Amino acid sequence: MKSSTATSTALVLAGGGSFGAVQVGMLRALVAHGLEPDLVVGSSVGAINGAYYAAEPNLQGIARLEAIWRSLRRSEVFPVGWRSMLGLLAPHNFLIDPAGLRRIIEERLPYRALEQALIPLHVVATDILAGTSVRLSKGPVLEALLASCAIPAAFPPVRIGERHLIDGAVASNTPISLAVELGAKRLIVLPTGFACALDAPPADAIGCALHAITLLIARQLVTEIERCRDHAEVITVPPLCPLNVSPYDFSHGGELIERAARQTSTWLAKGGMTRERVPAALRGHMHTDALGCLSHAQ
Repeated sequence: MKSSTATSTALVLAGGGSFGAVQVGMLRALVAHGLEPDLVVGSSVGAINGAYYAAEPNLQGIARLEAIWRSLRRSEVFPVGWRSMLGLLAPHNFLIDPAGLRRIIEERLPYRALEQALIPLHVVATDILAGTSVRLSKGPVLEALLASCAIPAAFPPVRIGERHLIDGAVASNTPISLAVELGAKRLIVLPTGFACALDAPPADAIGCALHAITLLIARQLVTEIERCRDHAEVITVPPLCPLNVSPYDFSHGGELIERAARQTSTWLAKGGMTRERVPAALRGHMHTDALGCLSHAQ
């Protein structure tokens, strides 16, 4: 296992629901380019992708992660039906049973404790009582990932020790500051972006909540990049733009992976890893046509 040092490189992965597929395409291109980080920091779906990457940080490992995303269906992650609707009437603080997400992690992740990852892995969640960001670096990886992905009201809080934890998005969905605190002097940030080209807001409650969270993530990310520039080199891989898919829709995983892999490869060929810049696609914007947003993906 690598150890983090004062000159270490951190891979930082944001959250974003089904847009986690975008990170898989980015990872494929980055690994082919020679990516070798010293530590991995992830929040929400970025924590899950980071955990799989830290288990097998090579193209074979990315291929296995791709296979998961290509076969993933919304009903596995968000099994919403009449049972969950009845749950609204029950004395619960959540709508969805996380059993499906638990199964995806438990059956396919080849280690059980965070400290067993080949690359040091740090998972970010939020203390629902204190409102503070919590770093999980040791202990059961399954519980840490479920906590980091526990979208308020959708999934139940996860108790770890004396803390009740929820989605890392609430306090720090793209934990750049944490990576700097861990000693990283070079950060490679993988955002998931947001649906900038939808014709209308998502019609369902969870889809609308996830869309709002991705907007929050992008805003947080821009703020953190600008705040941490004096403390570390921050390289941000551009997210996809235009994007007209809901982060609640898991049926486009393969398409998002391929688009992100192609775009990242082009970005790398143009010297992307040598430039510190906030991708325009992360800033608030709207599009009247596809052509208008292609410039944001440069």
